Amino acid sequence: MADELKPIVWIGSSRRDLKAFPKQVRSDIGQALYTAQMGETDPAAKPLKGFGGASVMEIIDRHDTNTYRAVYTVQFSNVIYVLHVFQKKSKRGIATPQKDIELIRRRLAEAQRLYRQGSN
Repeated sequence: MADELKPIVWIGSSRRDLKAFPKQVRSDIGQALYTAQMGETDPAAKPLKGFGGASVMEIIDRHDTNTYRAVYTVQFSNVIYVLHVFQKKSKRGIATPQKDIELIRRRLAEAQRLYRQGSN
C-alpha cells in the first residue's frame, strides 16, 4: 500500500511552519495529510471556500484554545501540494483572513507551475 501513496510537496514555509506547532497538532494534521495521500478525505478536511469546489482543502485542528490550519490541493491526480500552514489568530469569526487567502492563491499558482514543469 505504501507504494500507492501520493508524494507531498511542501510549498514555501509550510513544512517549517508545521514543525513549529504543538506535537498533537502536528500528529493530527499529519494523519489528515496521510489520508489525502491515500486518495481519501479526512473528516478534519473540508473544501476551502473561494477556490471553486474541492480542489483546495483545509484541515482545521483545535488545540487548547487555538485553531491551526493546513491548506493543500488535490488538483493534481498524482501529488499533494501543501500550500499553507498557519495558526488562525483572527478574532472575527471563522473566516480565513484575506492575507492568508492571498498567500494560498500565490502558492497554488506556484504549485501549478511546478506541476507543469514536472509533467514535461
